[in-house]
Amino acid sequence: MNTRNLPILFACALALAACATVSQRPADGTRAQIGVLETTDLHSNAMSYDYYKLAPDESLGLERAATLILQARKEFANTLLFDAGDTIQGTALADYQALVHPPTCEQQLAIYKAMDTLHYDAGTLGNHEFNYGLKFLSQVTGTPFDVADVPVEHCKGPDYPLVLSNVFSAKTGKPLFTPWRILTRNVRVRVPDGSERAAALRIGVIGFTPPPILQWDKRNLEGKVTVLPVVDAARKYVPQMRAAGADVVIAIVHGGINTAPYTPDMENADWYLAQVPGIDVMLTGHSHQVFPDPHNPKSHYAHMRDVDNQRGFVNGVPAVMGDFFGKAIGVIDLNLVYTGGHWQVDKDKTHSEVRLVEPRGKVAVAPDEVIAHTVAHEHEATIAYVKTPIGRSDFAMSTYFVAAGDNSALALVNAAQRDYVEKYIRANLLQFADVPVLSAAAPFKAGFGGPNDYTDVPAGPLAINNAADLYLYPNTLTAVKITGAGVKAWLEKSAQWFNRIDPAKKEPQELINRRYPTYNFDVLQAGSSGGSLTYTIDVTQPVGERIGNLRFDGKPVVDTHAFIVVTNNYRASGGGGFPGLDGKNIILSAPDANRDVLIDYVRAAREIQRKDFGDMHSWRFARVKTAGPVIFTSVAGKLDLARGAGIDDVALFKDNGDGSAVYSLDLSK
Repeated sequence: MNTRNLPILFACALALAACATVSQRPADGTRAQIGVLETTDLHSNAMSYDYYKLAPDESLGLERAATLILQARKEFANTLLFDAGDTIQGTALADYQALVHPPTCEQQLAIYKAMDTLHYDAGTLGNHEFNYGLKFLSQVTGTPFDVADVPVEHCKGPDYPLVLSNVFSAKTGKPLFTPWRILTRNVRVRVPDGSERAAALRIGVIGFTPPPILQWDKRNLEGKVTVLPVVDAARKYVPQMRAAGADVVIAIVHGGINTAPYTPDMENADWYLAQVPGIDVMLTGHSHQVFPDPHNPKSHYAHMRDVDNQRGFVNGVPAVMGDFFGKAIGVIDLNLVYTGGHWQVDKDKTHSEVRLVEPRGKVAVAPDEVIAHTVAHEHEATIAYVKTPIGRSDFAMSTYFVAAGDNSALALVNAAQRDYVEKYIRANLLQFADVPVLSAAAPFKAGFGGPNDYTDVPAGPLAINNAADLYLYPNTLTAVKITGAGVKAWLEKSAQWFNRIDPAKKEPQELINRRYPTYNFDVLQAGSSGGSLTYTIDVTQPVGERIGNLRFDGKPVVDTHAFIVVTNNYRASGGGGFPGLDGKNIILSAPDANRDVLIDYVRAAREIQRKDFGDMHSWRFARVKTAGPVIFTSVAGKLDLARGAGIDDVALFKDNGDGSAVYSLDLSK
């Protein structure tokens, strides 16, 4: 039996002769090499499968990341495996288990069952863990909460411990989860004479989640939990871990790396967290990126201050971020040396890397068959569920050319949201009966994750999986009341998705700012029943000065005019940092999910036709002649979809040969 990852006492019980050796303190100069492995932002992708397209996807999935994990365990004599959160939400499988057919108290979530086959050492929680509410989270994590309106239950969670140091019960002031733990592991070490032996290593693990969860999931968390800033939590608990005997401290943080000035609600605070004394290793996430990324000159981290994008250090602390959706694992080759009575990180011999499930230009690694067998029932049940028919469309809806003004994948969402709120106002909020209703929708999938990361709903029958493709997240519908000035500010924020274009530049210029999340590119629309909204985006202007010719029902929008905008709970409560949206101007917090509103709307309409939805173009680029091409990347071979959507200013610039293509956009048309 391999006891490498077992607690020291259990290891001793299996091999009594080793106990005396293990209990001794190592001699100075003793060395240990540990492969610290990370998954992050799995988002319930247990399988290499796209439930929205109902097709396999070899580029992602824990079942393939598992193969990399097993390979790494053969490479390193000692390994540890951790997960950095955003684990239980993100696919139709997750929604099916949370909203349609929840597990009983004695059952595990499919993603946790899959992870338990790999024997994780510990994990933390991301912001999306809170999307389904505290009752569900308490149940599926097996963690009783002493929180208002949440029953105390002892249910089955994952087999590995979850640590979280910066979320507390508002009722008791106590941490929702165990803030930190010390894991004692029996590791193989090399002593100064060159021989190998066993030694006990006490590994402290501490977890963090983004403080803005109080805004993003206000409906689920308000009055129930409080949040401590990330650095404050570390300063509170890391000394406790050291005092309790931790030889090494590993911070598992659901957050990214940002050198902007530190604030208490900072979303990506890892650059500052690395400066807290006592932290030896950082496992990061949330940003859905690769770190380190040494072969990418355009990497967000390539020129960041005090960040080593070659070897994976942040302010001198080894760190890694293993992409998202099970597309990769993070690996830190952690080398320790025992000196002066303490284990210390040998930074010269330590480095980090990210190992991809499907390296560019290569065949994907094979899946681990054990995981497919473990989650087979839930996987098949989800497929059957998402095939449920809801209607029919006579045109394709996609986000391949949303950057060029194709609103086909957004107009139907906006129409459904607007219809819901207009009916609600007529029945319940007559004081707003004369206020125009707009709706905001964003392209959740628009290429951030590569050629497979686009919404694509073909013409023909519509089923639940198509609605989930159009609306990815389990948000709830929310409406806010703002002014005309607020509408313009909202659109200016959205327009940050585009880079500033220099008309005089002859070299190709990238249209899209890849660092700006696609889900923050809100398109605002009105409908035939309540007038129309139109505006232009001038990408030659600086951020904040791009929206022009903003009109409602053909007339210029006045700053003081009142509007109601339908959005989701995330945006209305401050998600994305949109100006004027902080939860204080909400007029409706609906109990219904945006996606369910969309499904009900399609079921009622039955036939979705291009003449009603496909030709709704609320915005266009301000016309300008450029000396060189303006380009953006999308999927190859999709020009016919652009033409069908009325986009005639796009041409093929270059086929990349990997399923993607570069298109040029003529801004003068």
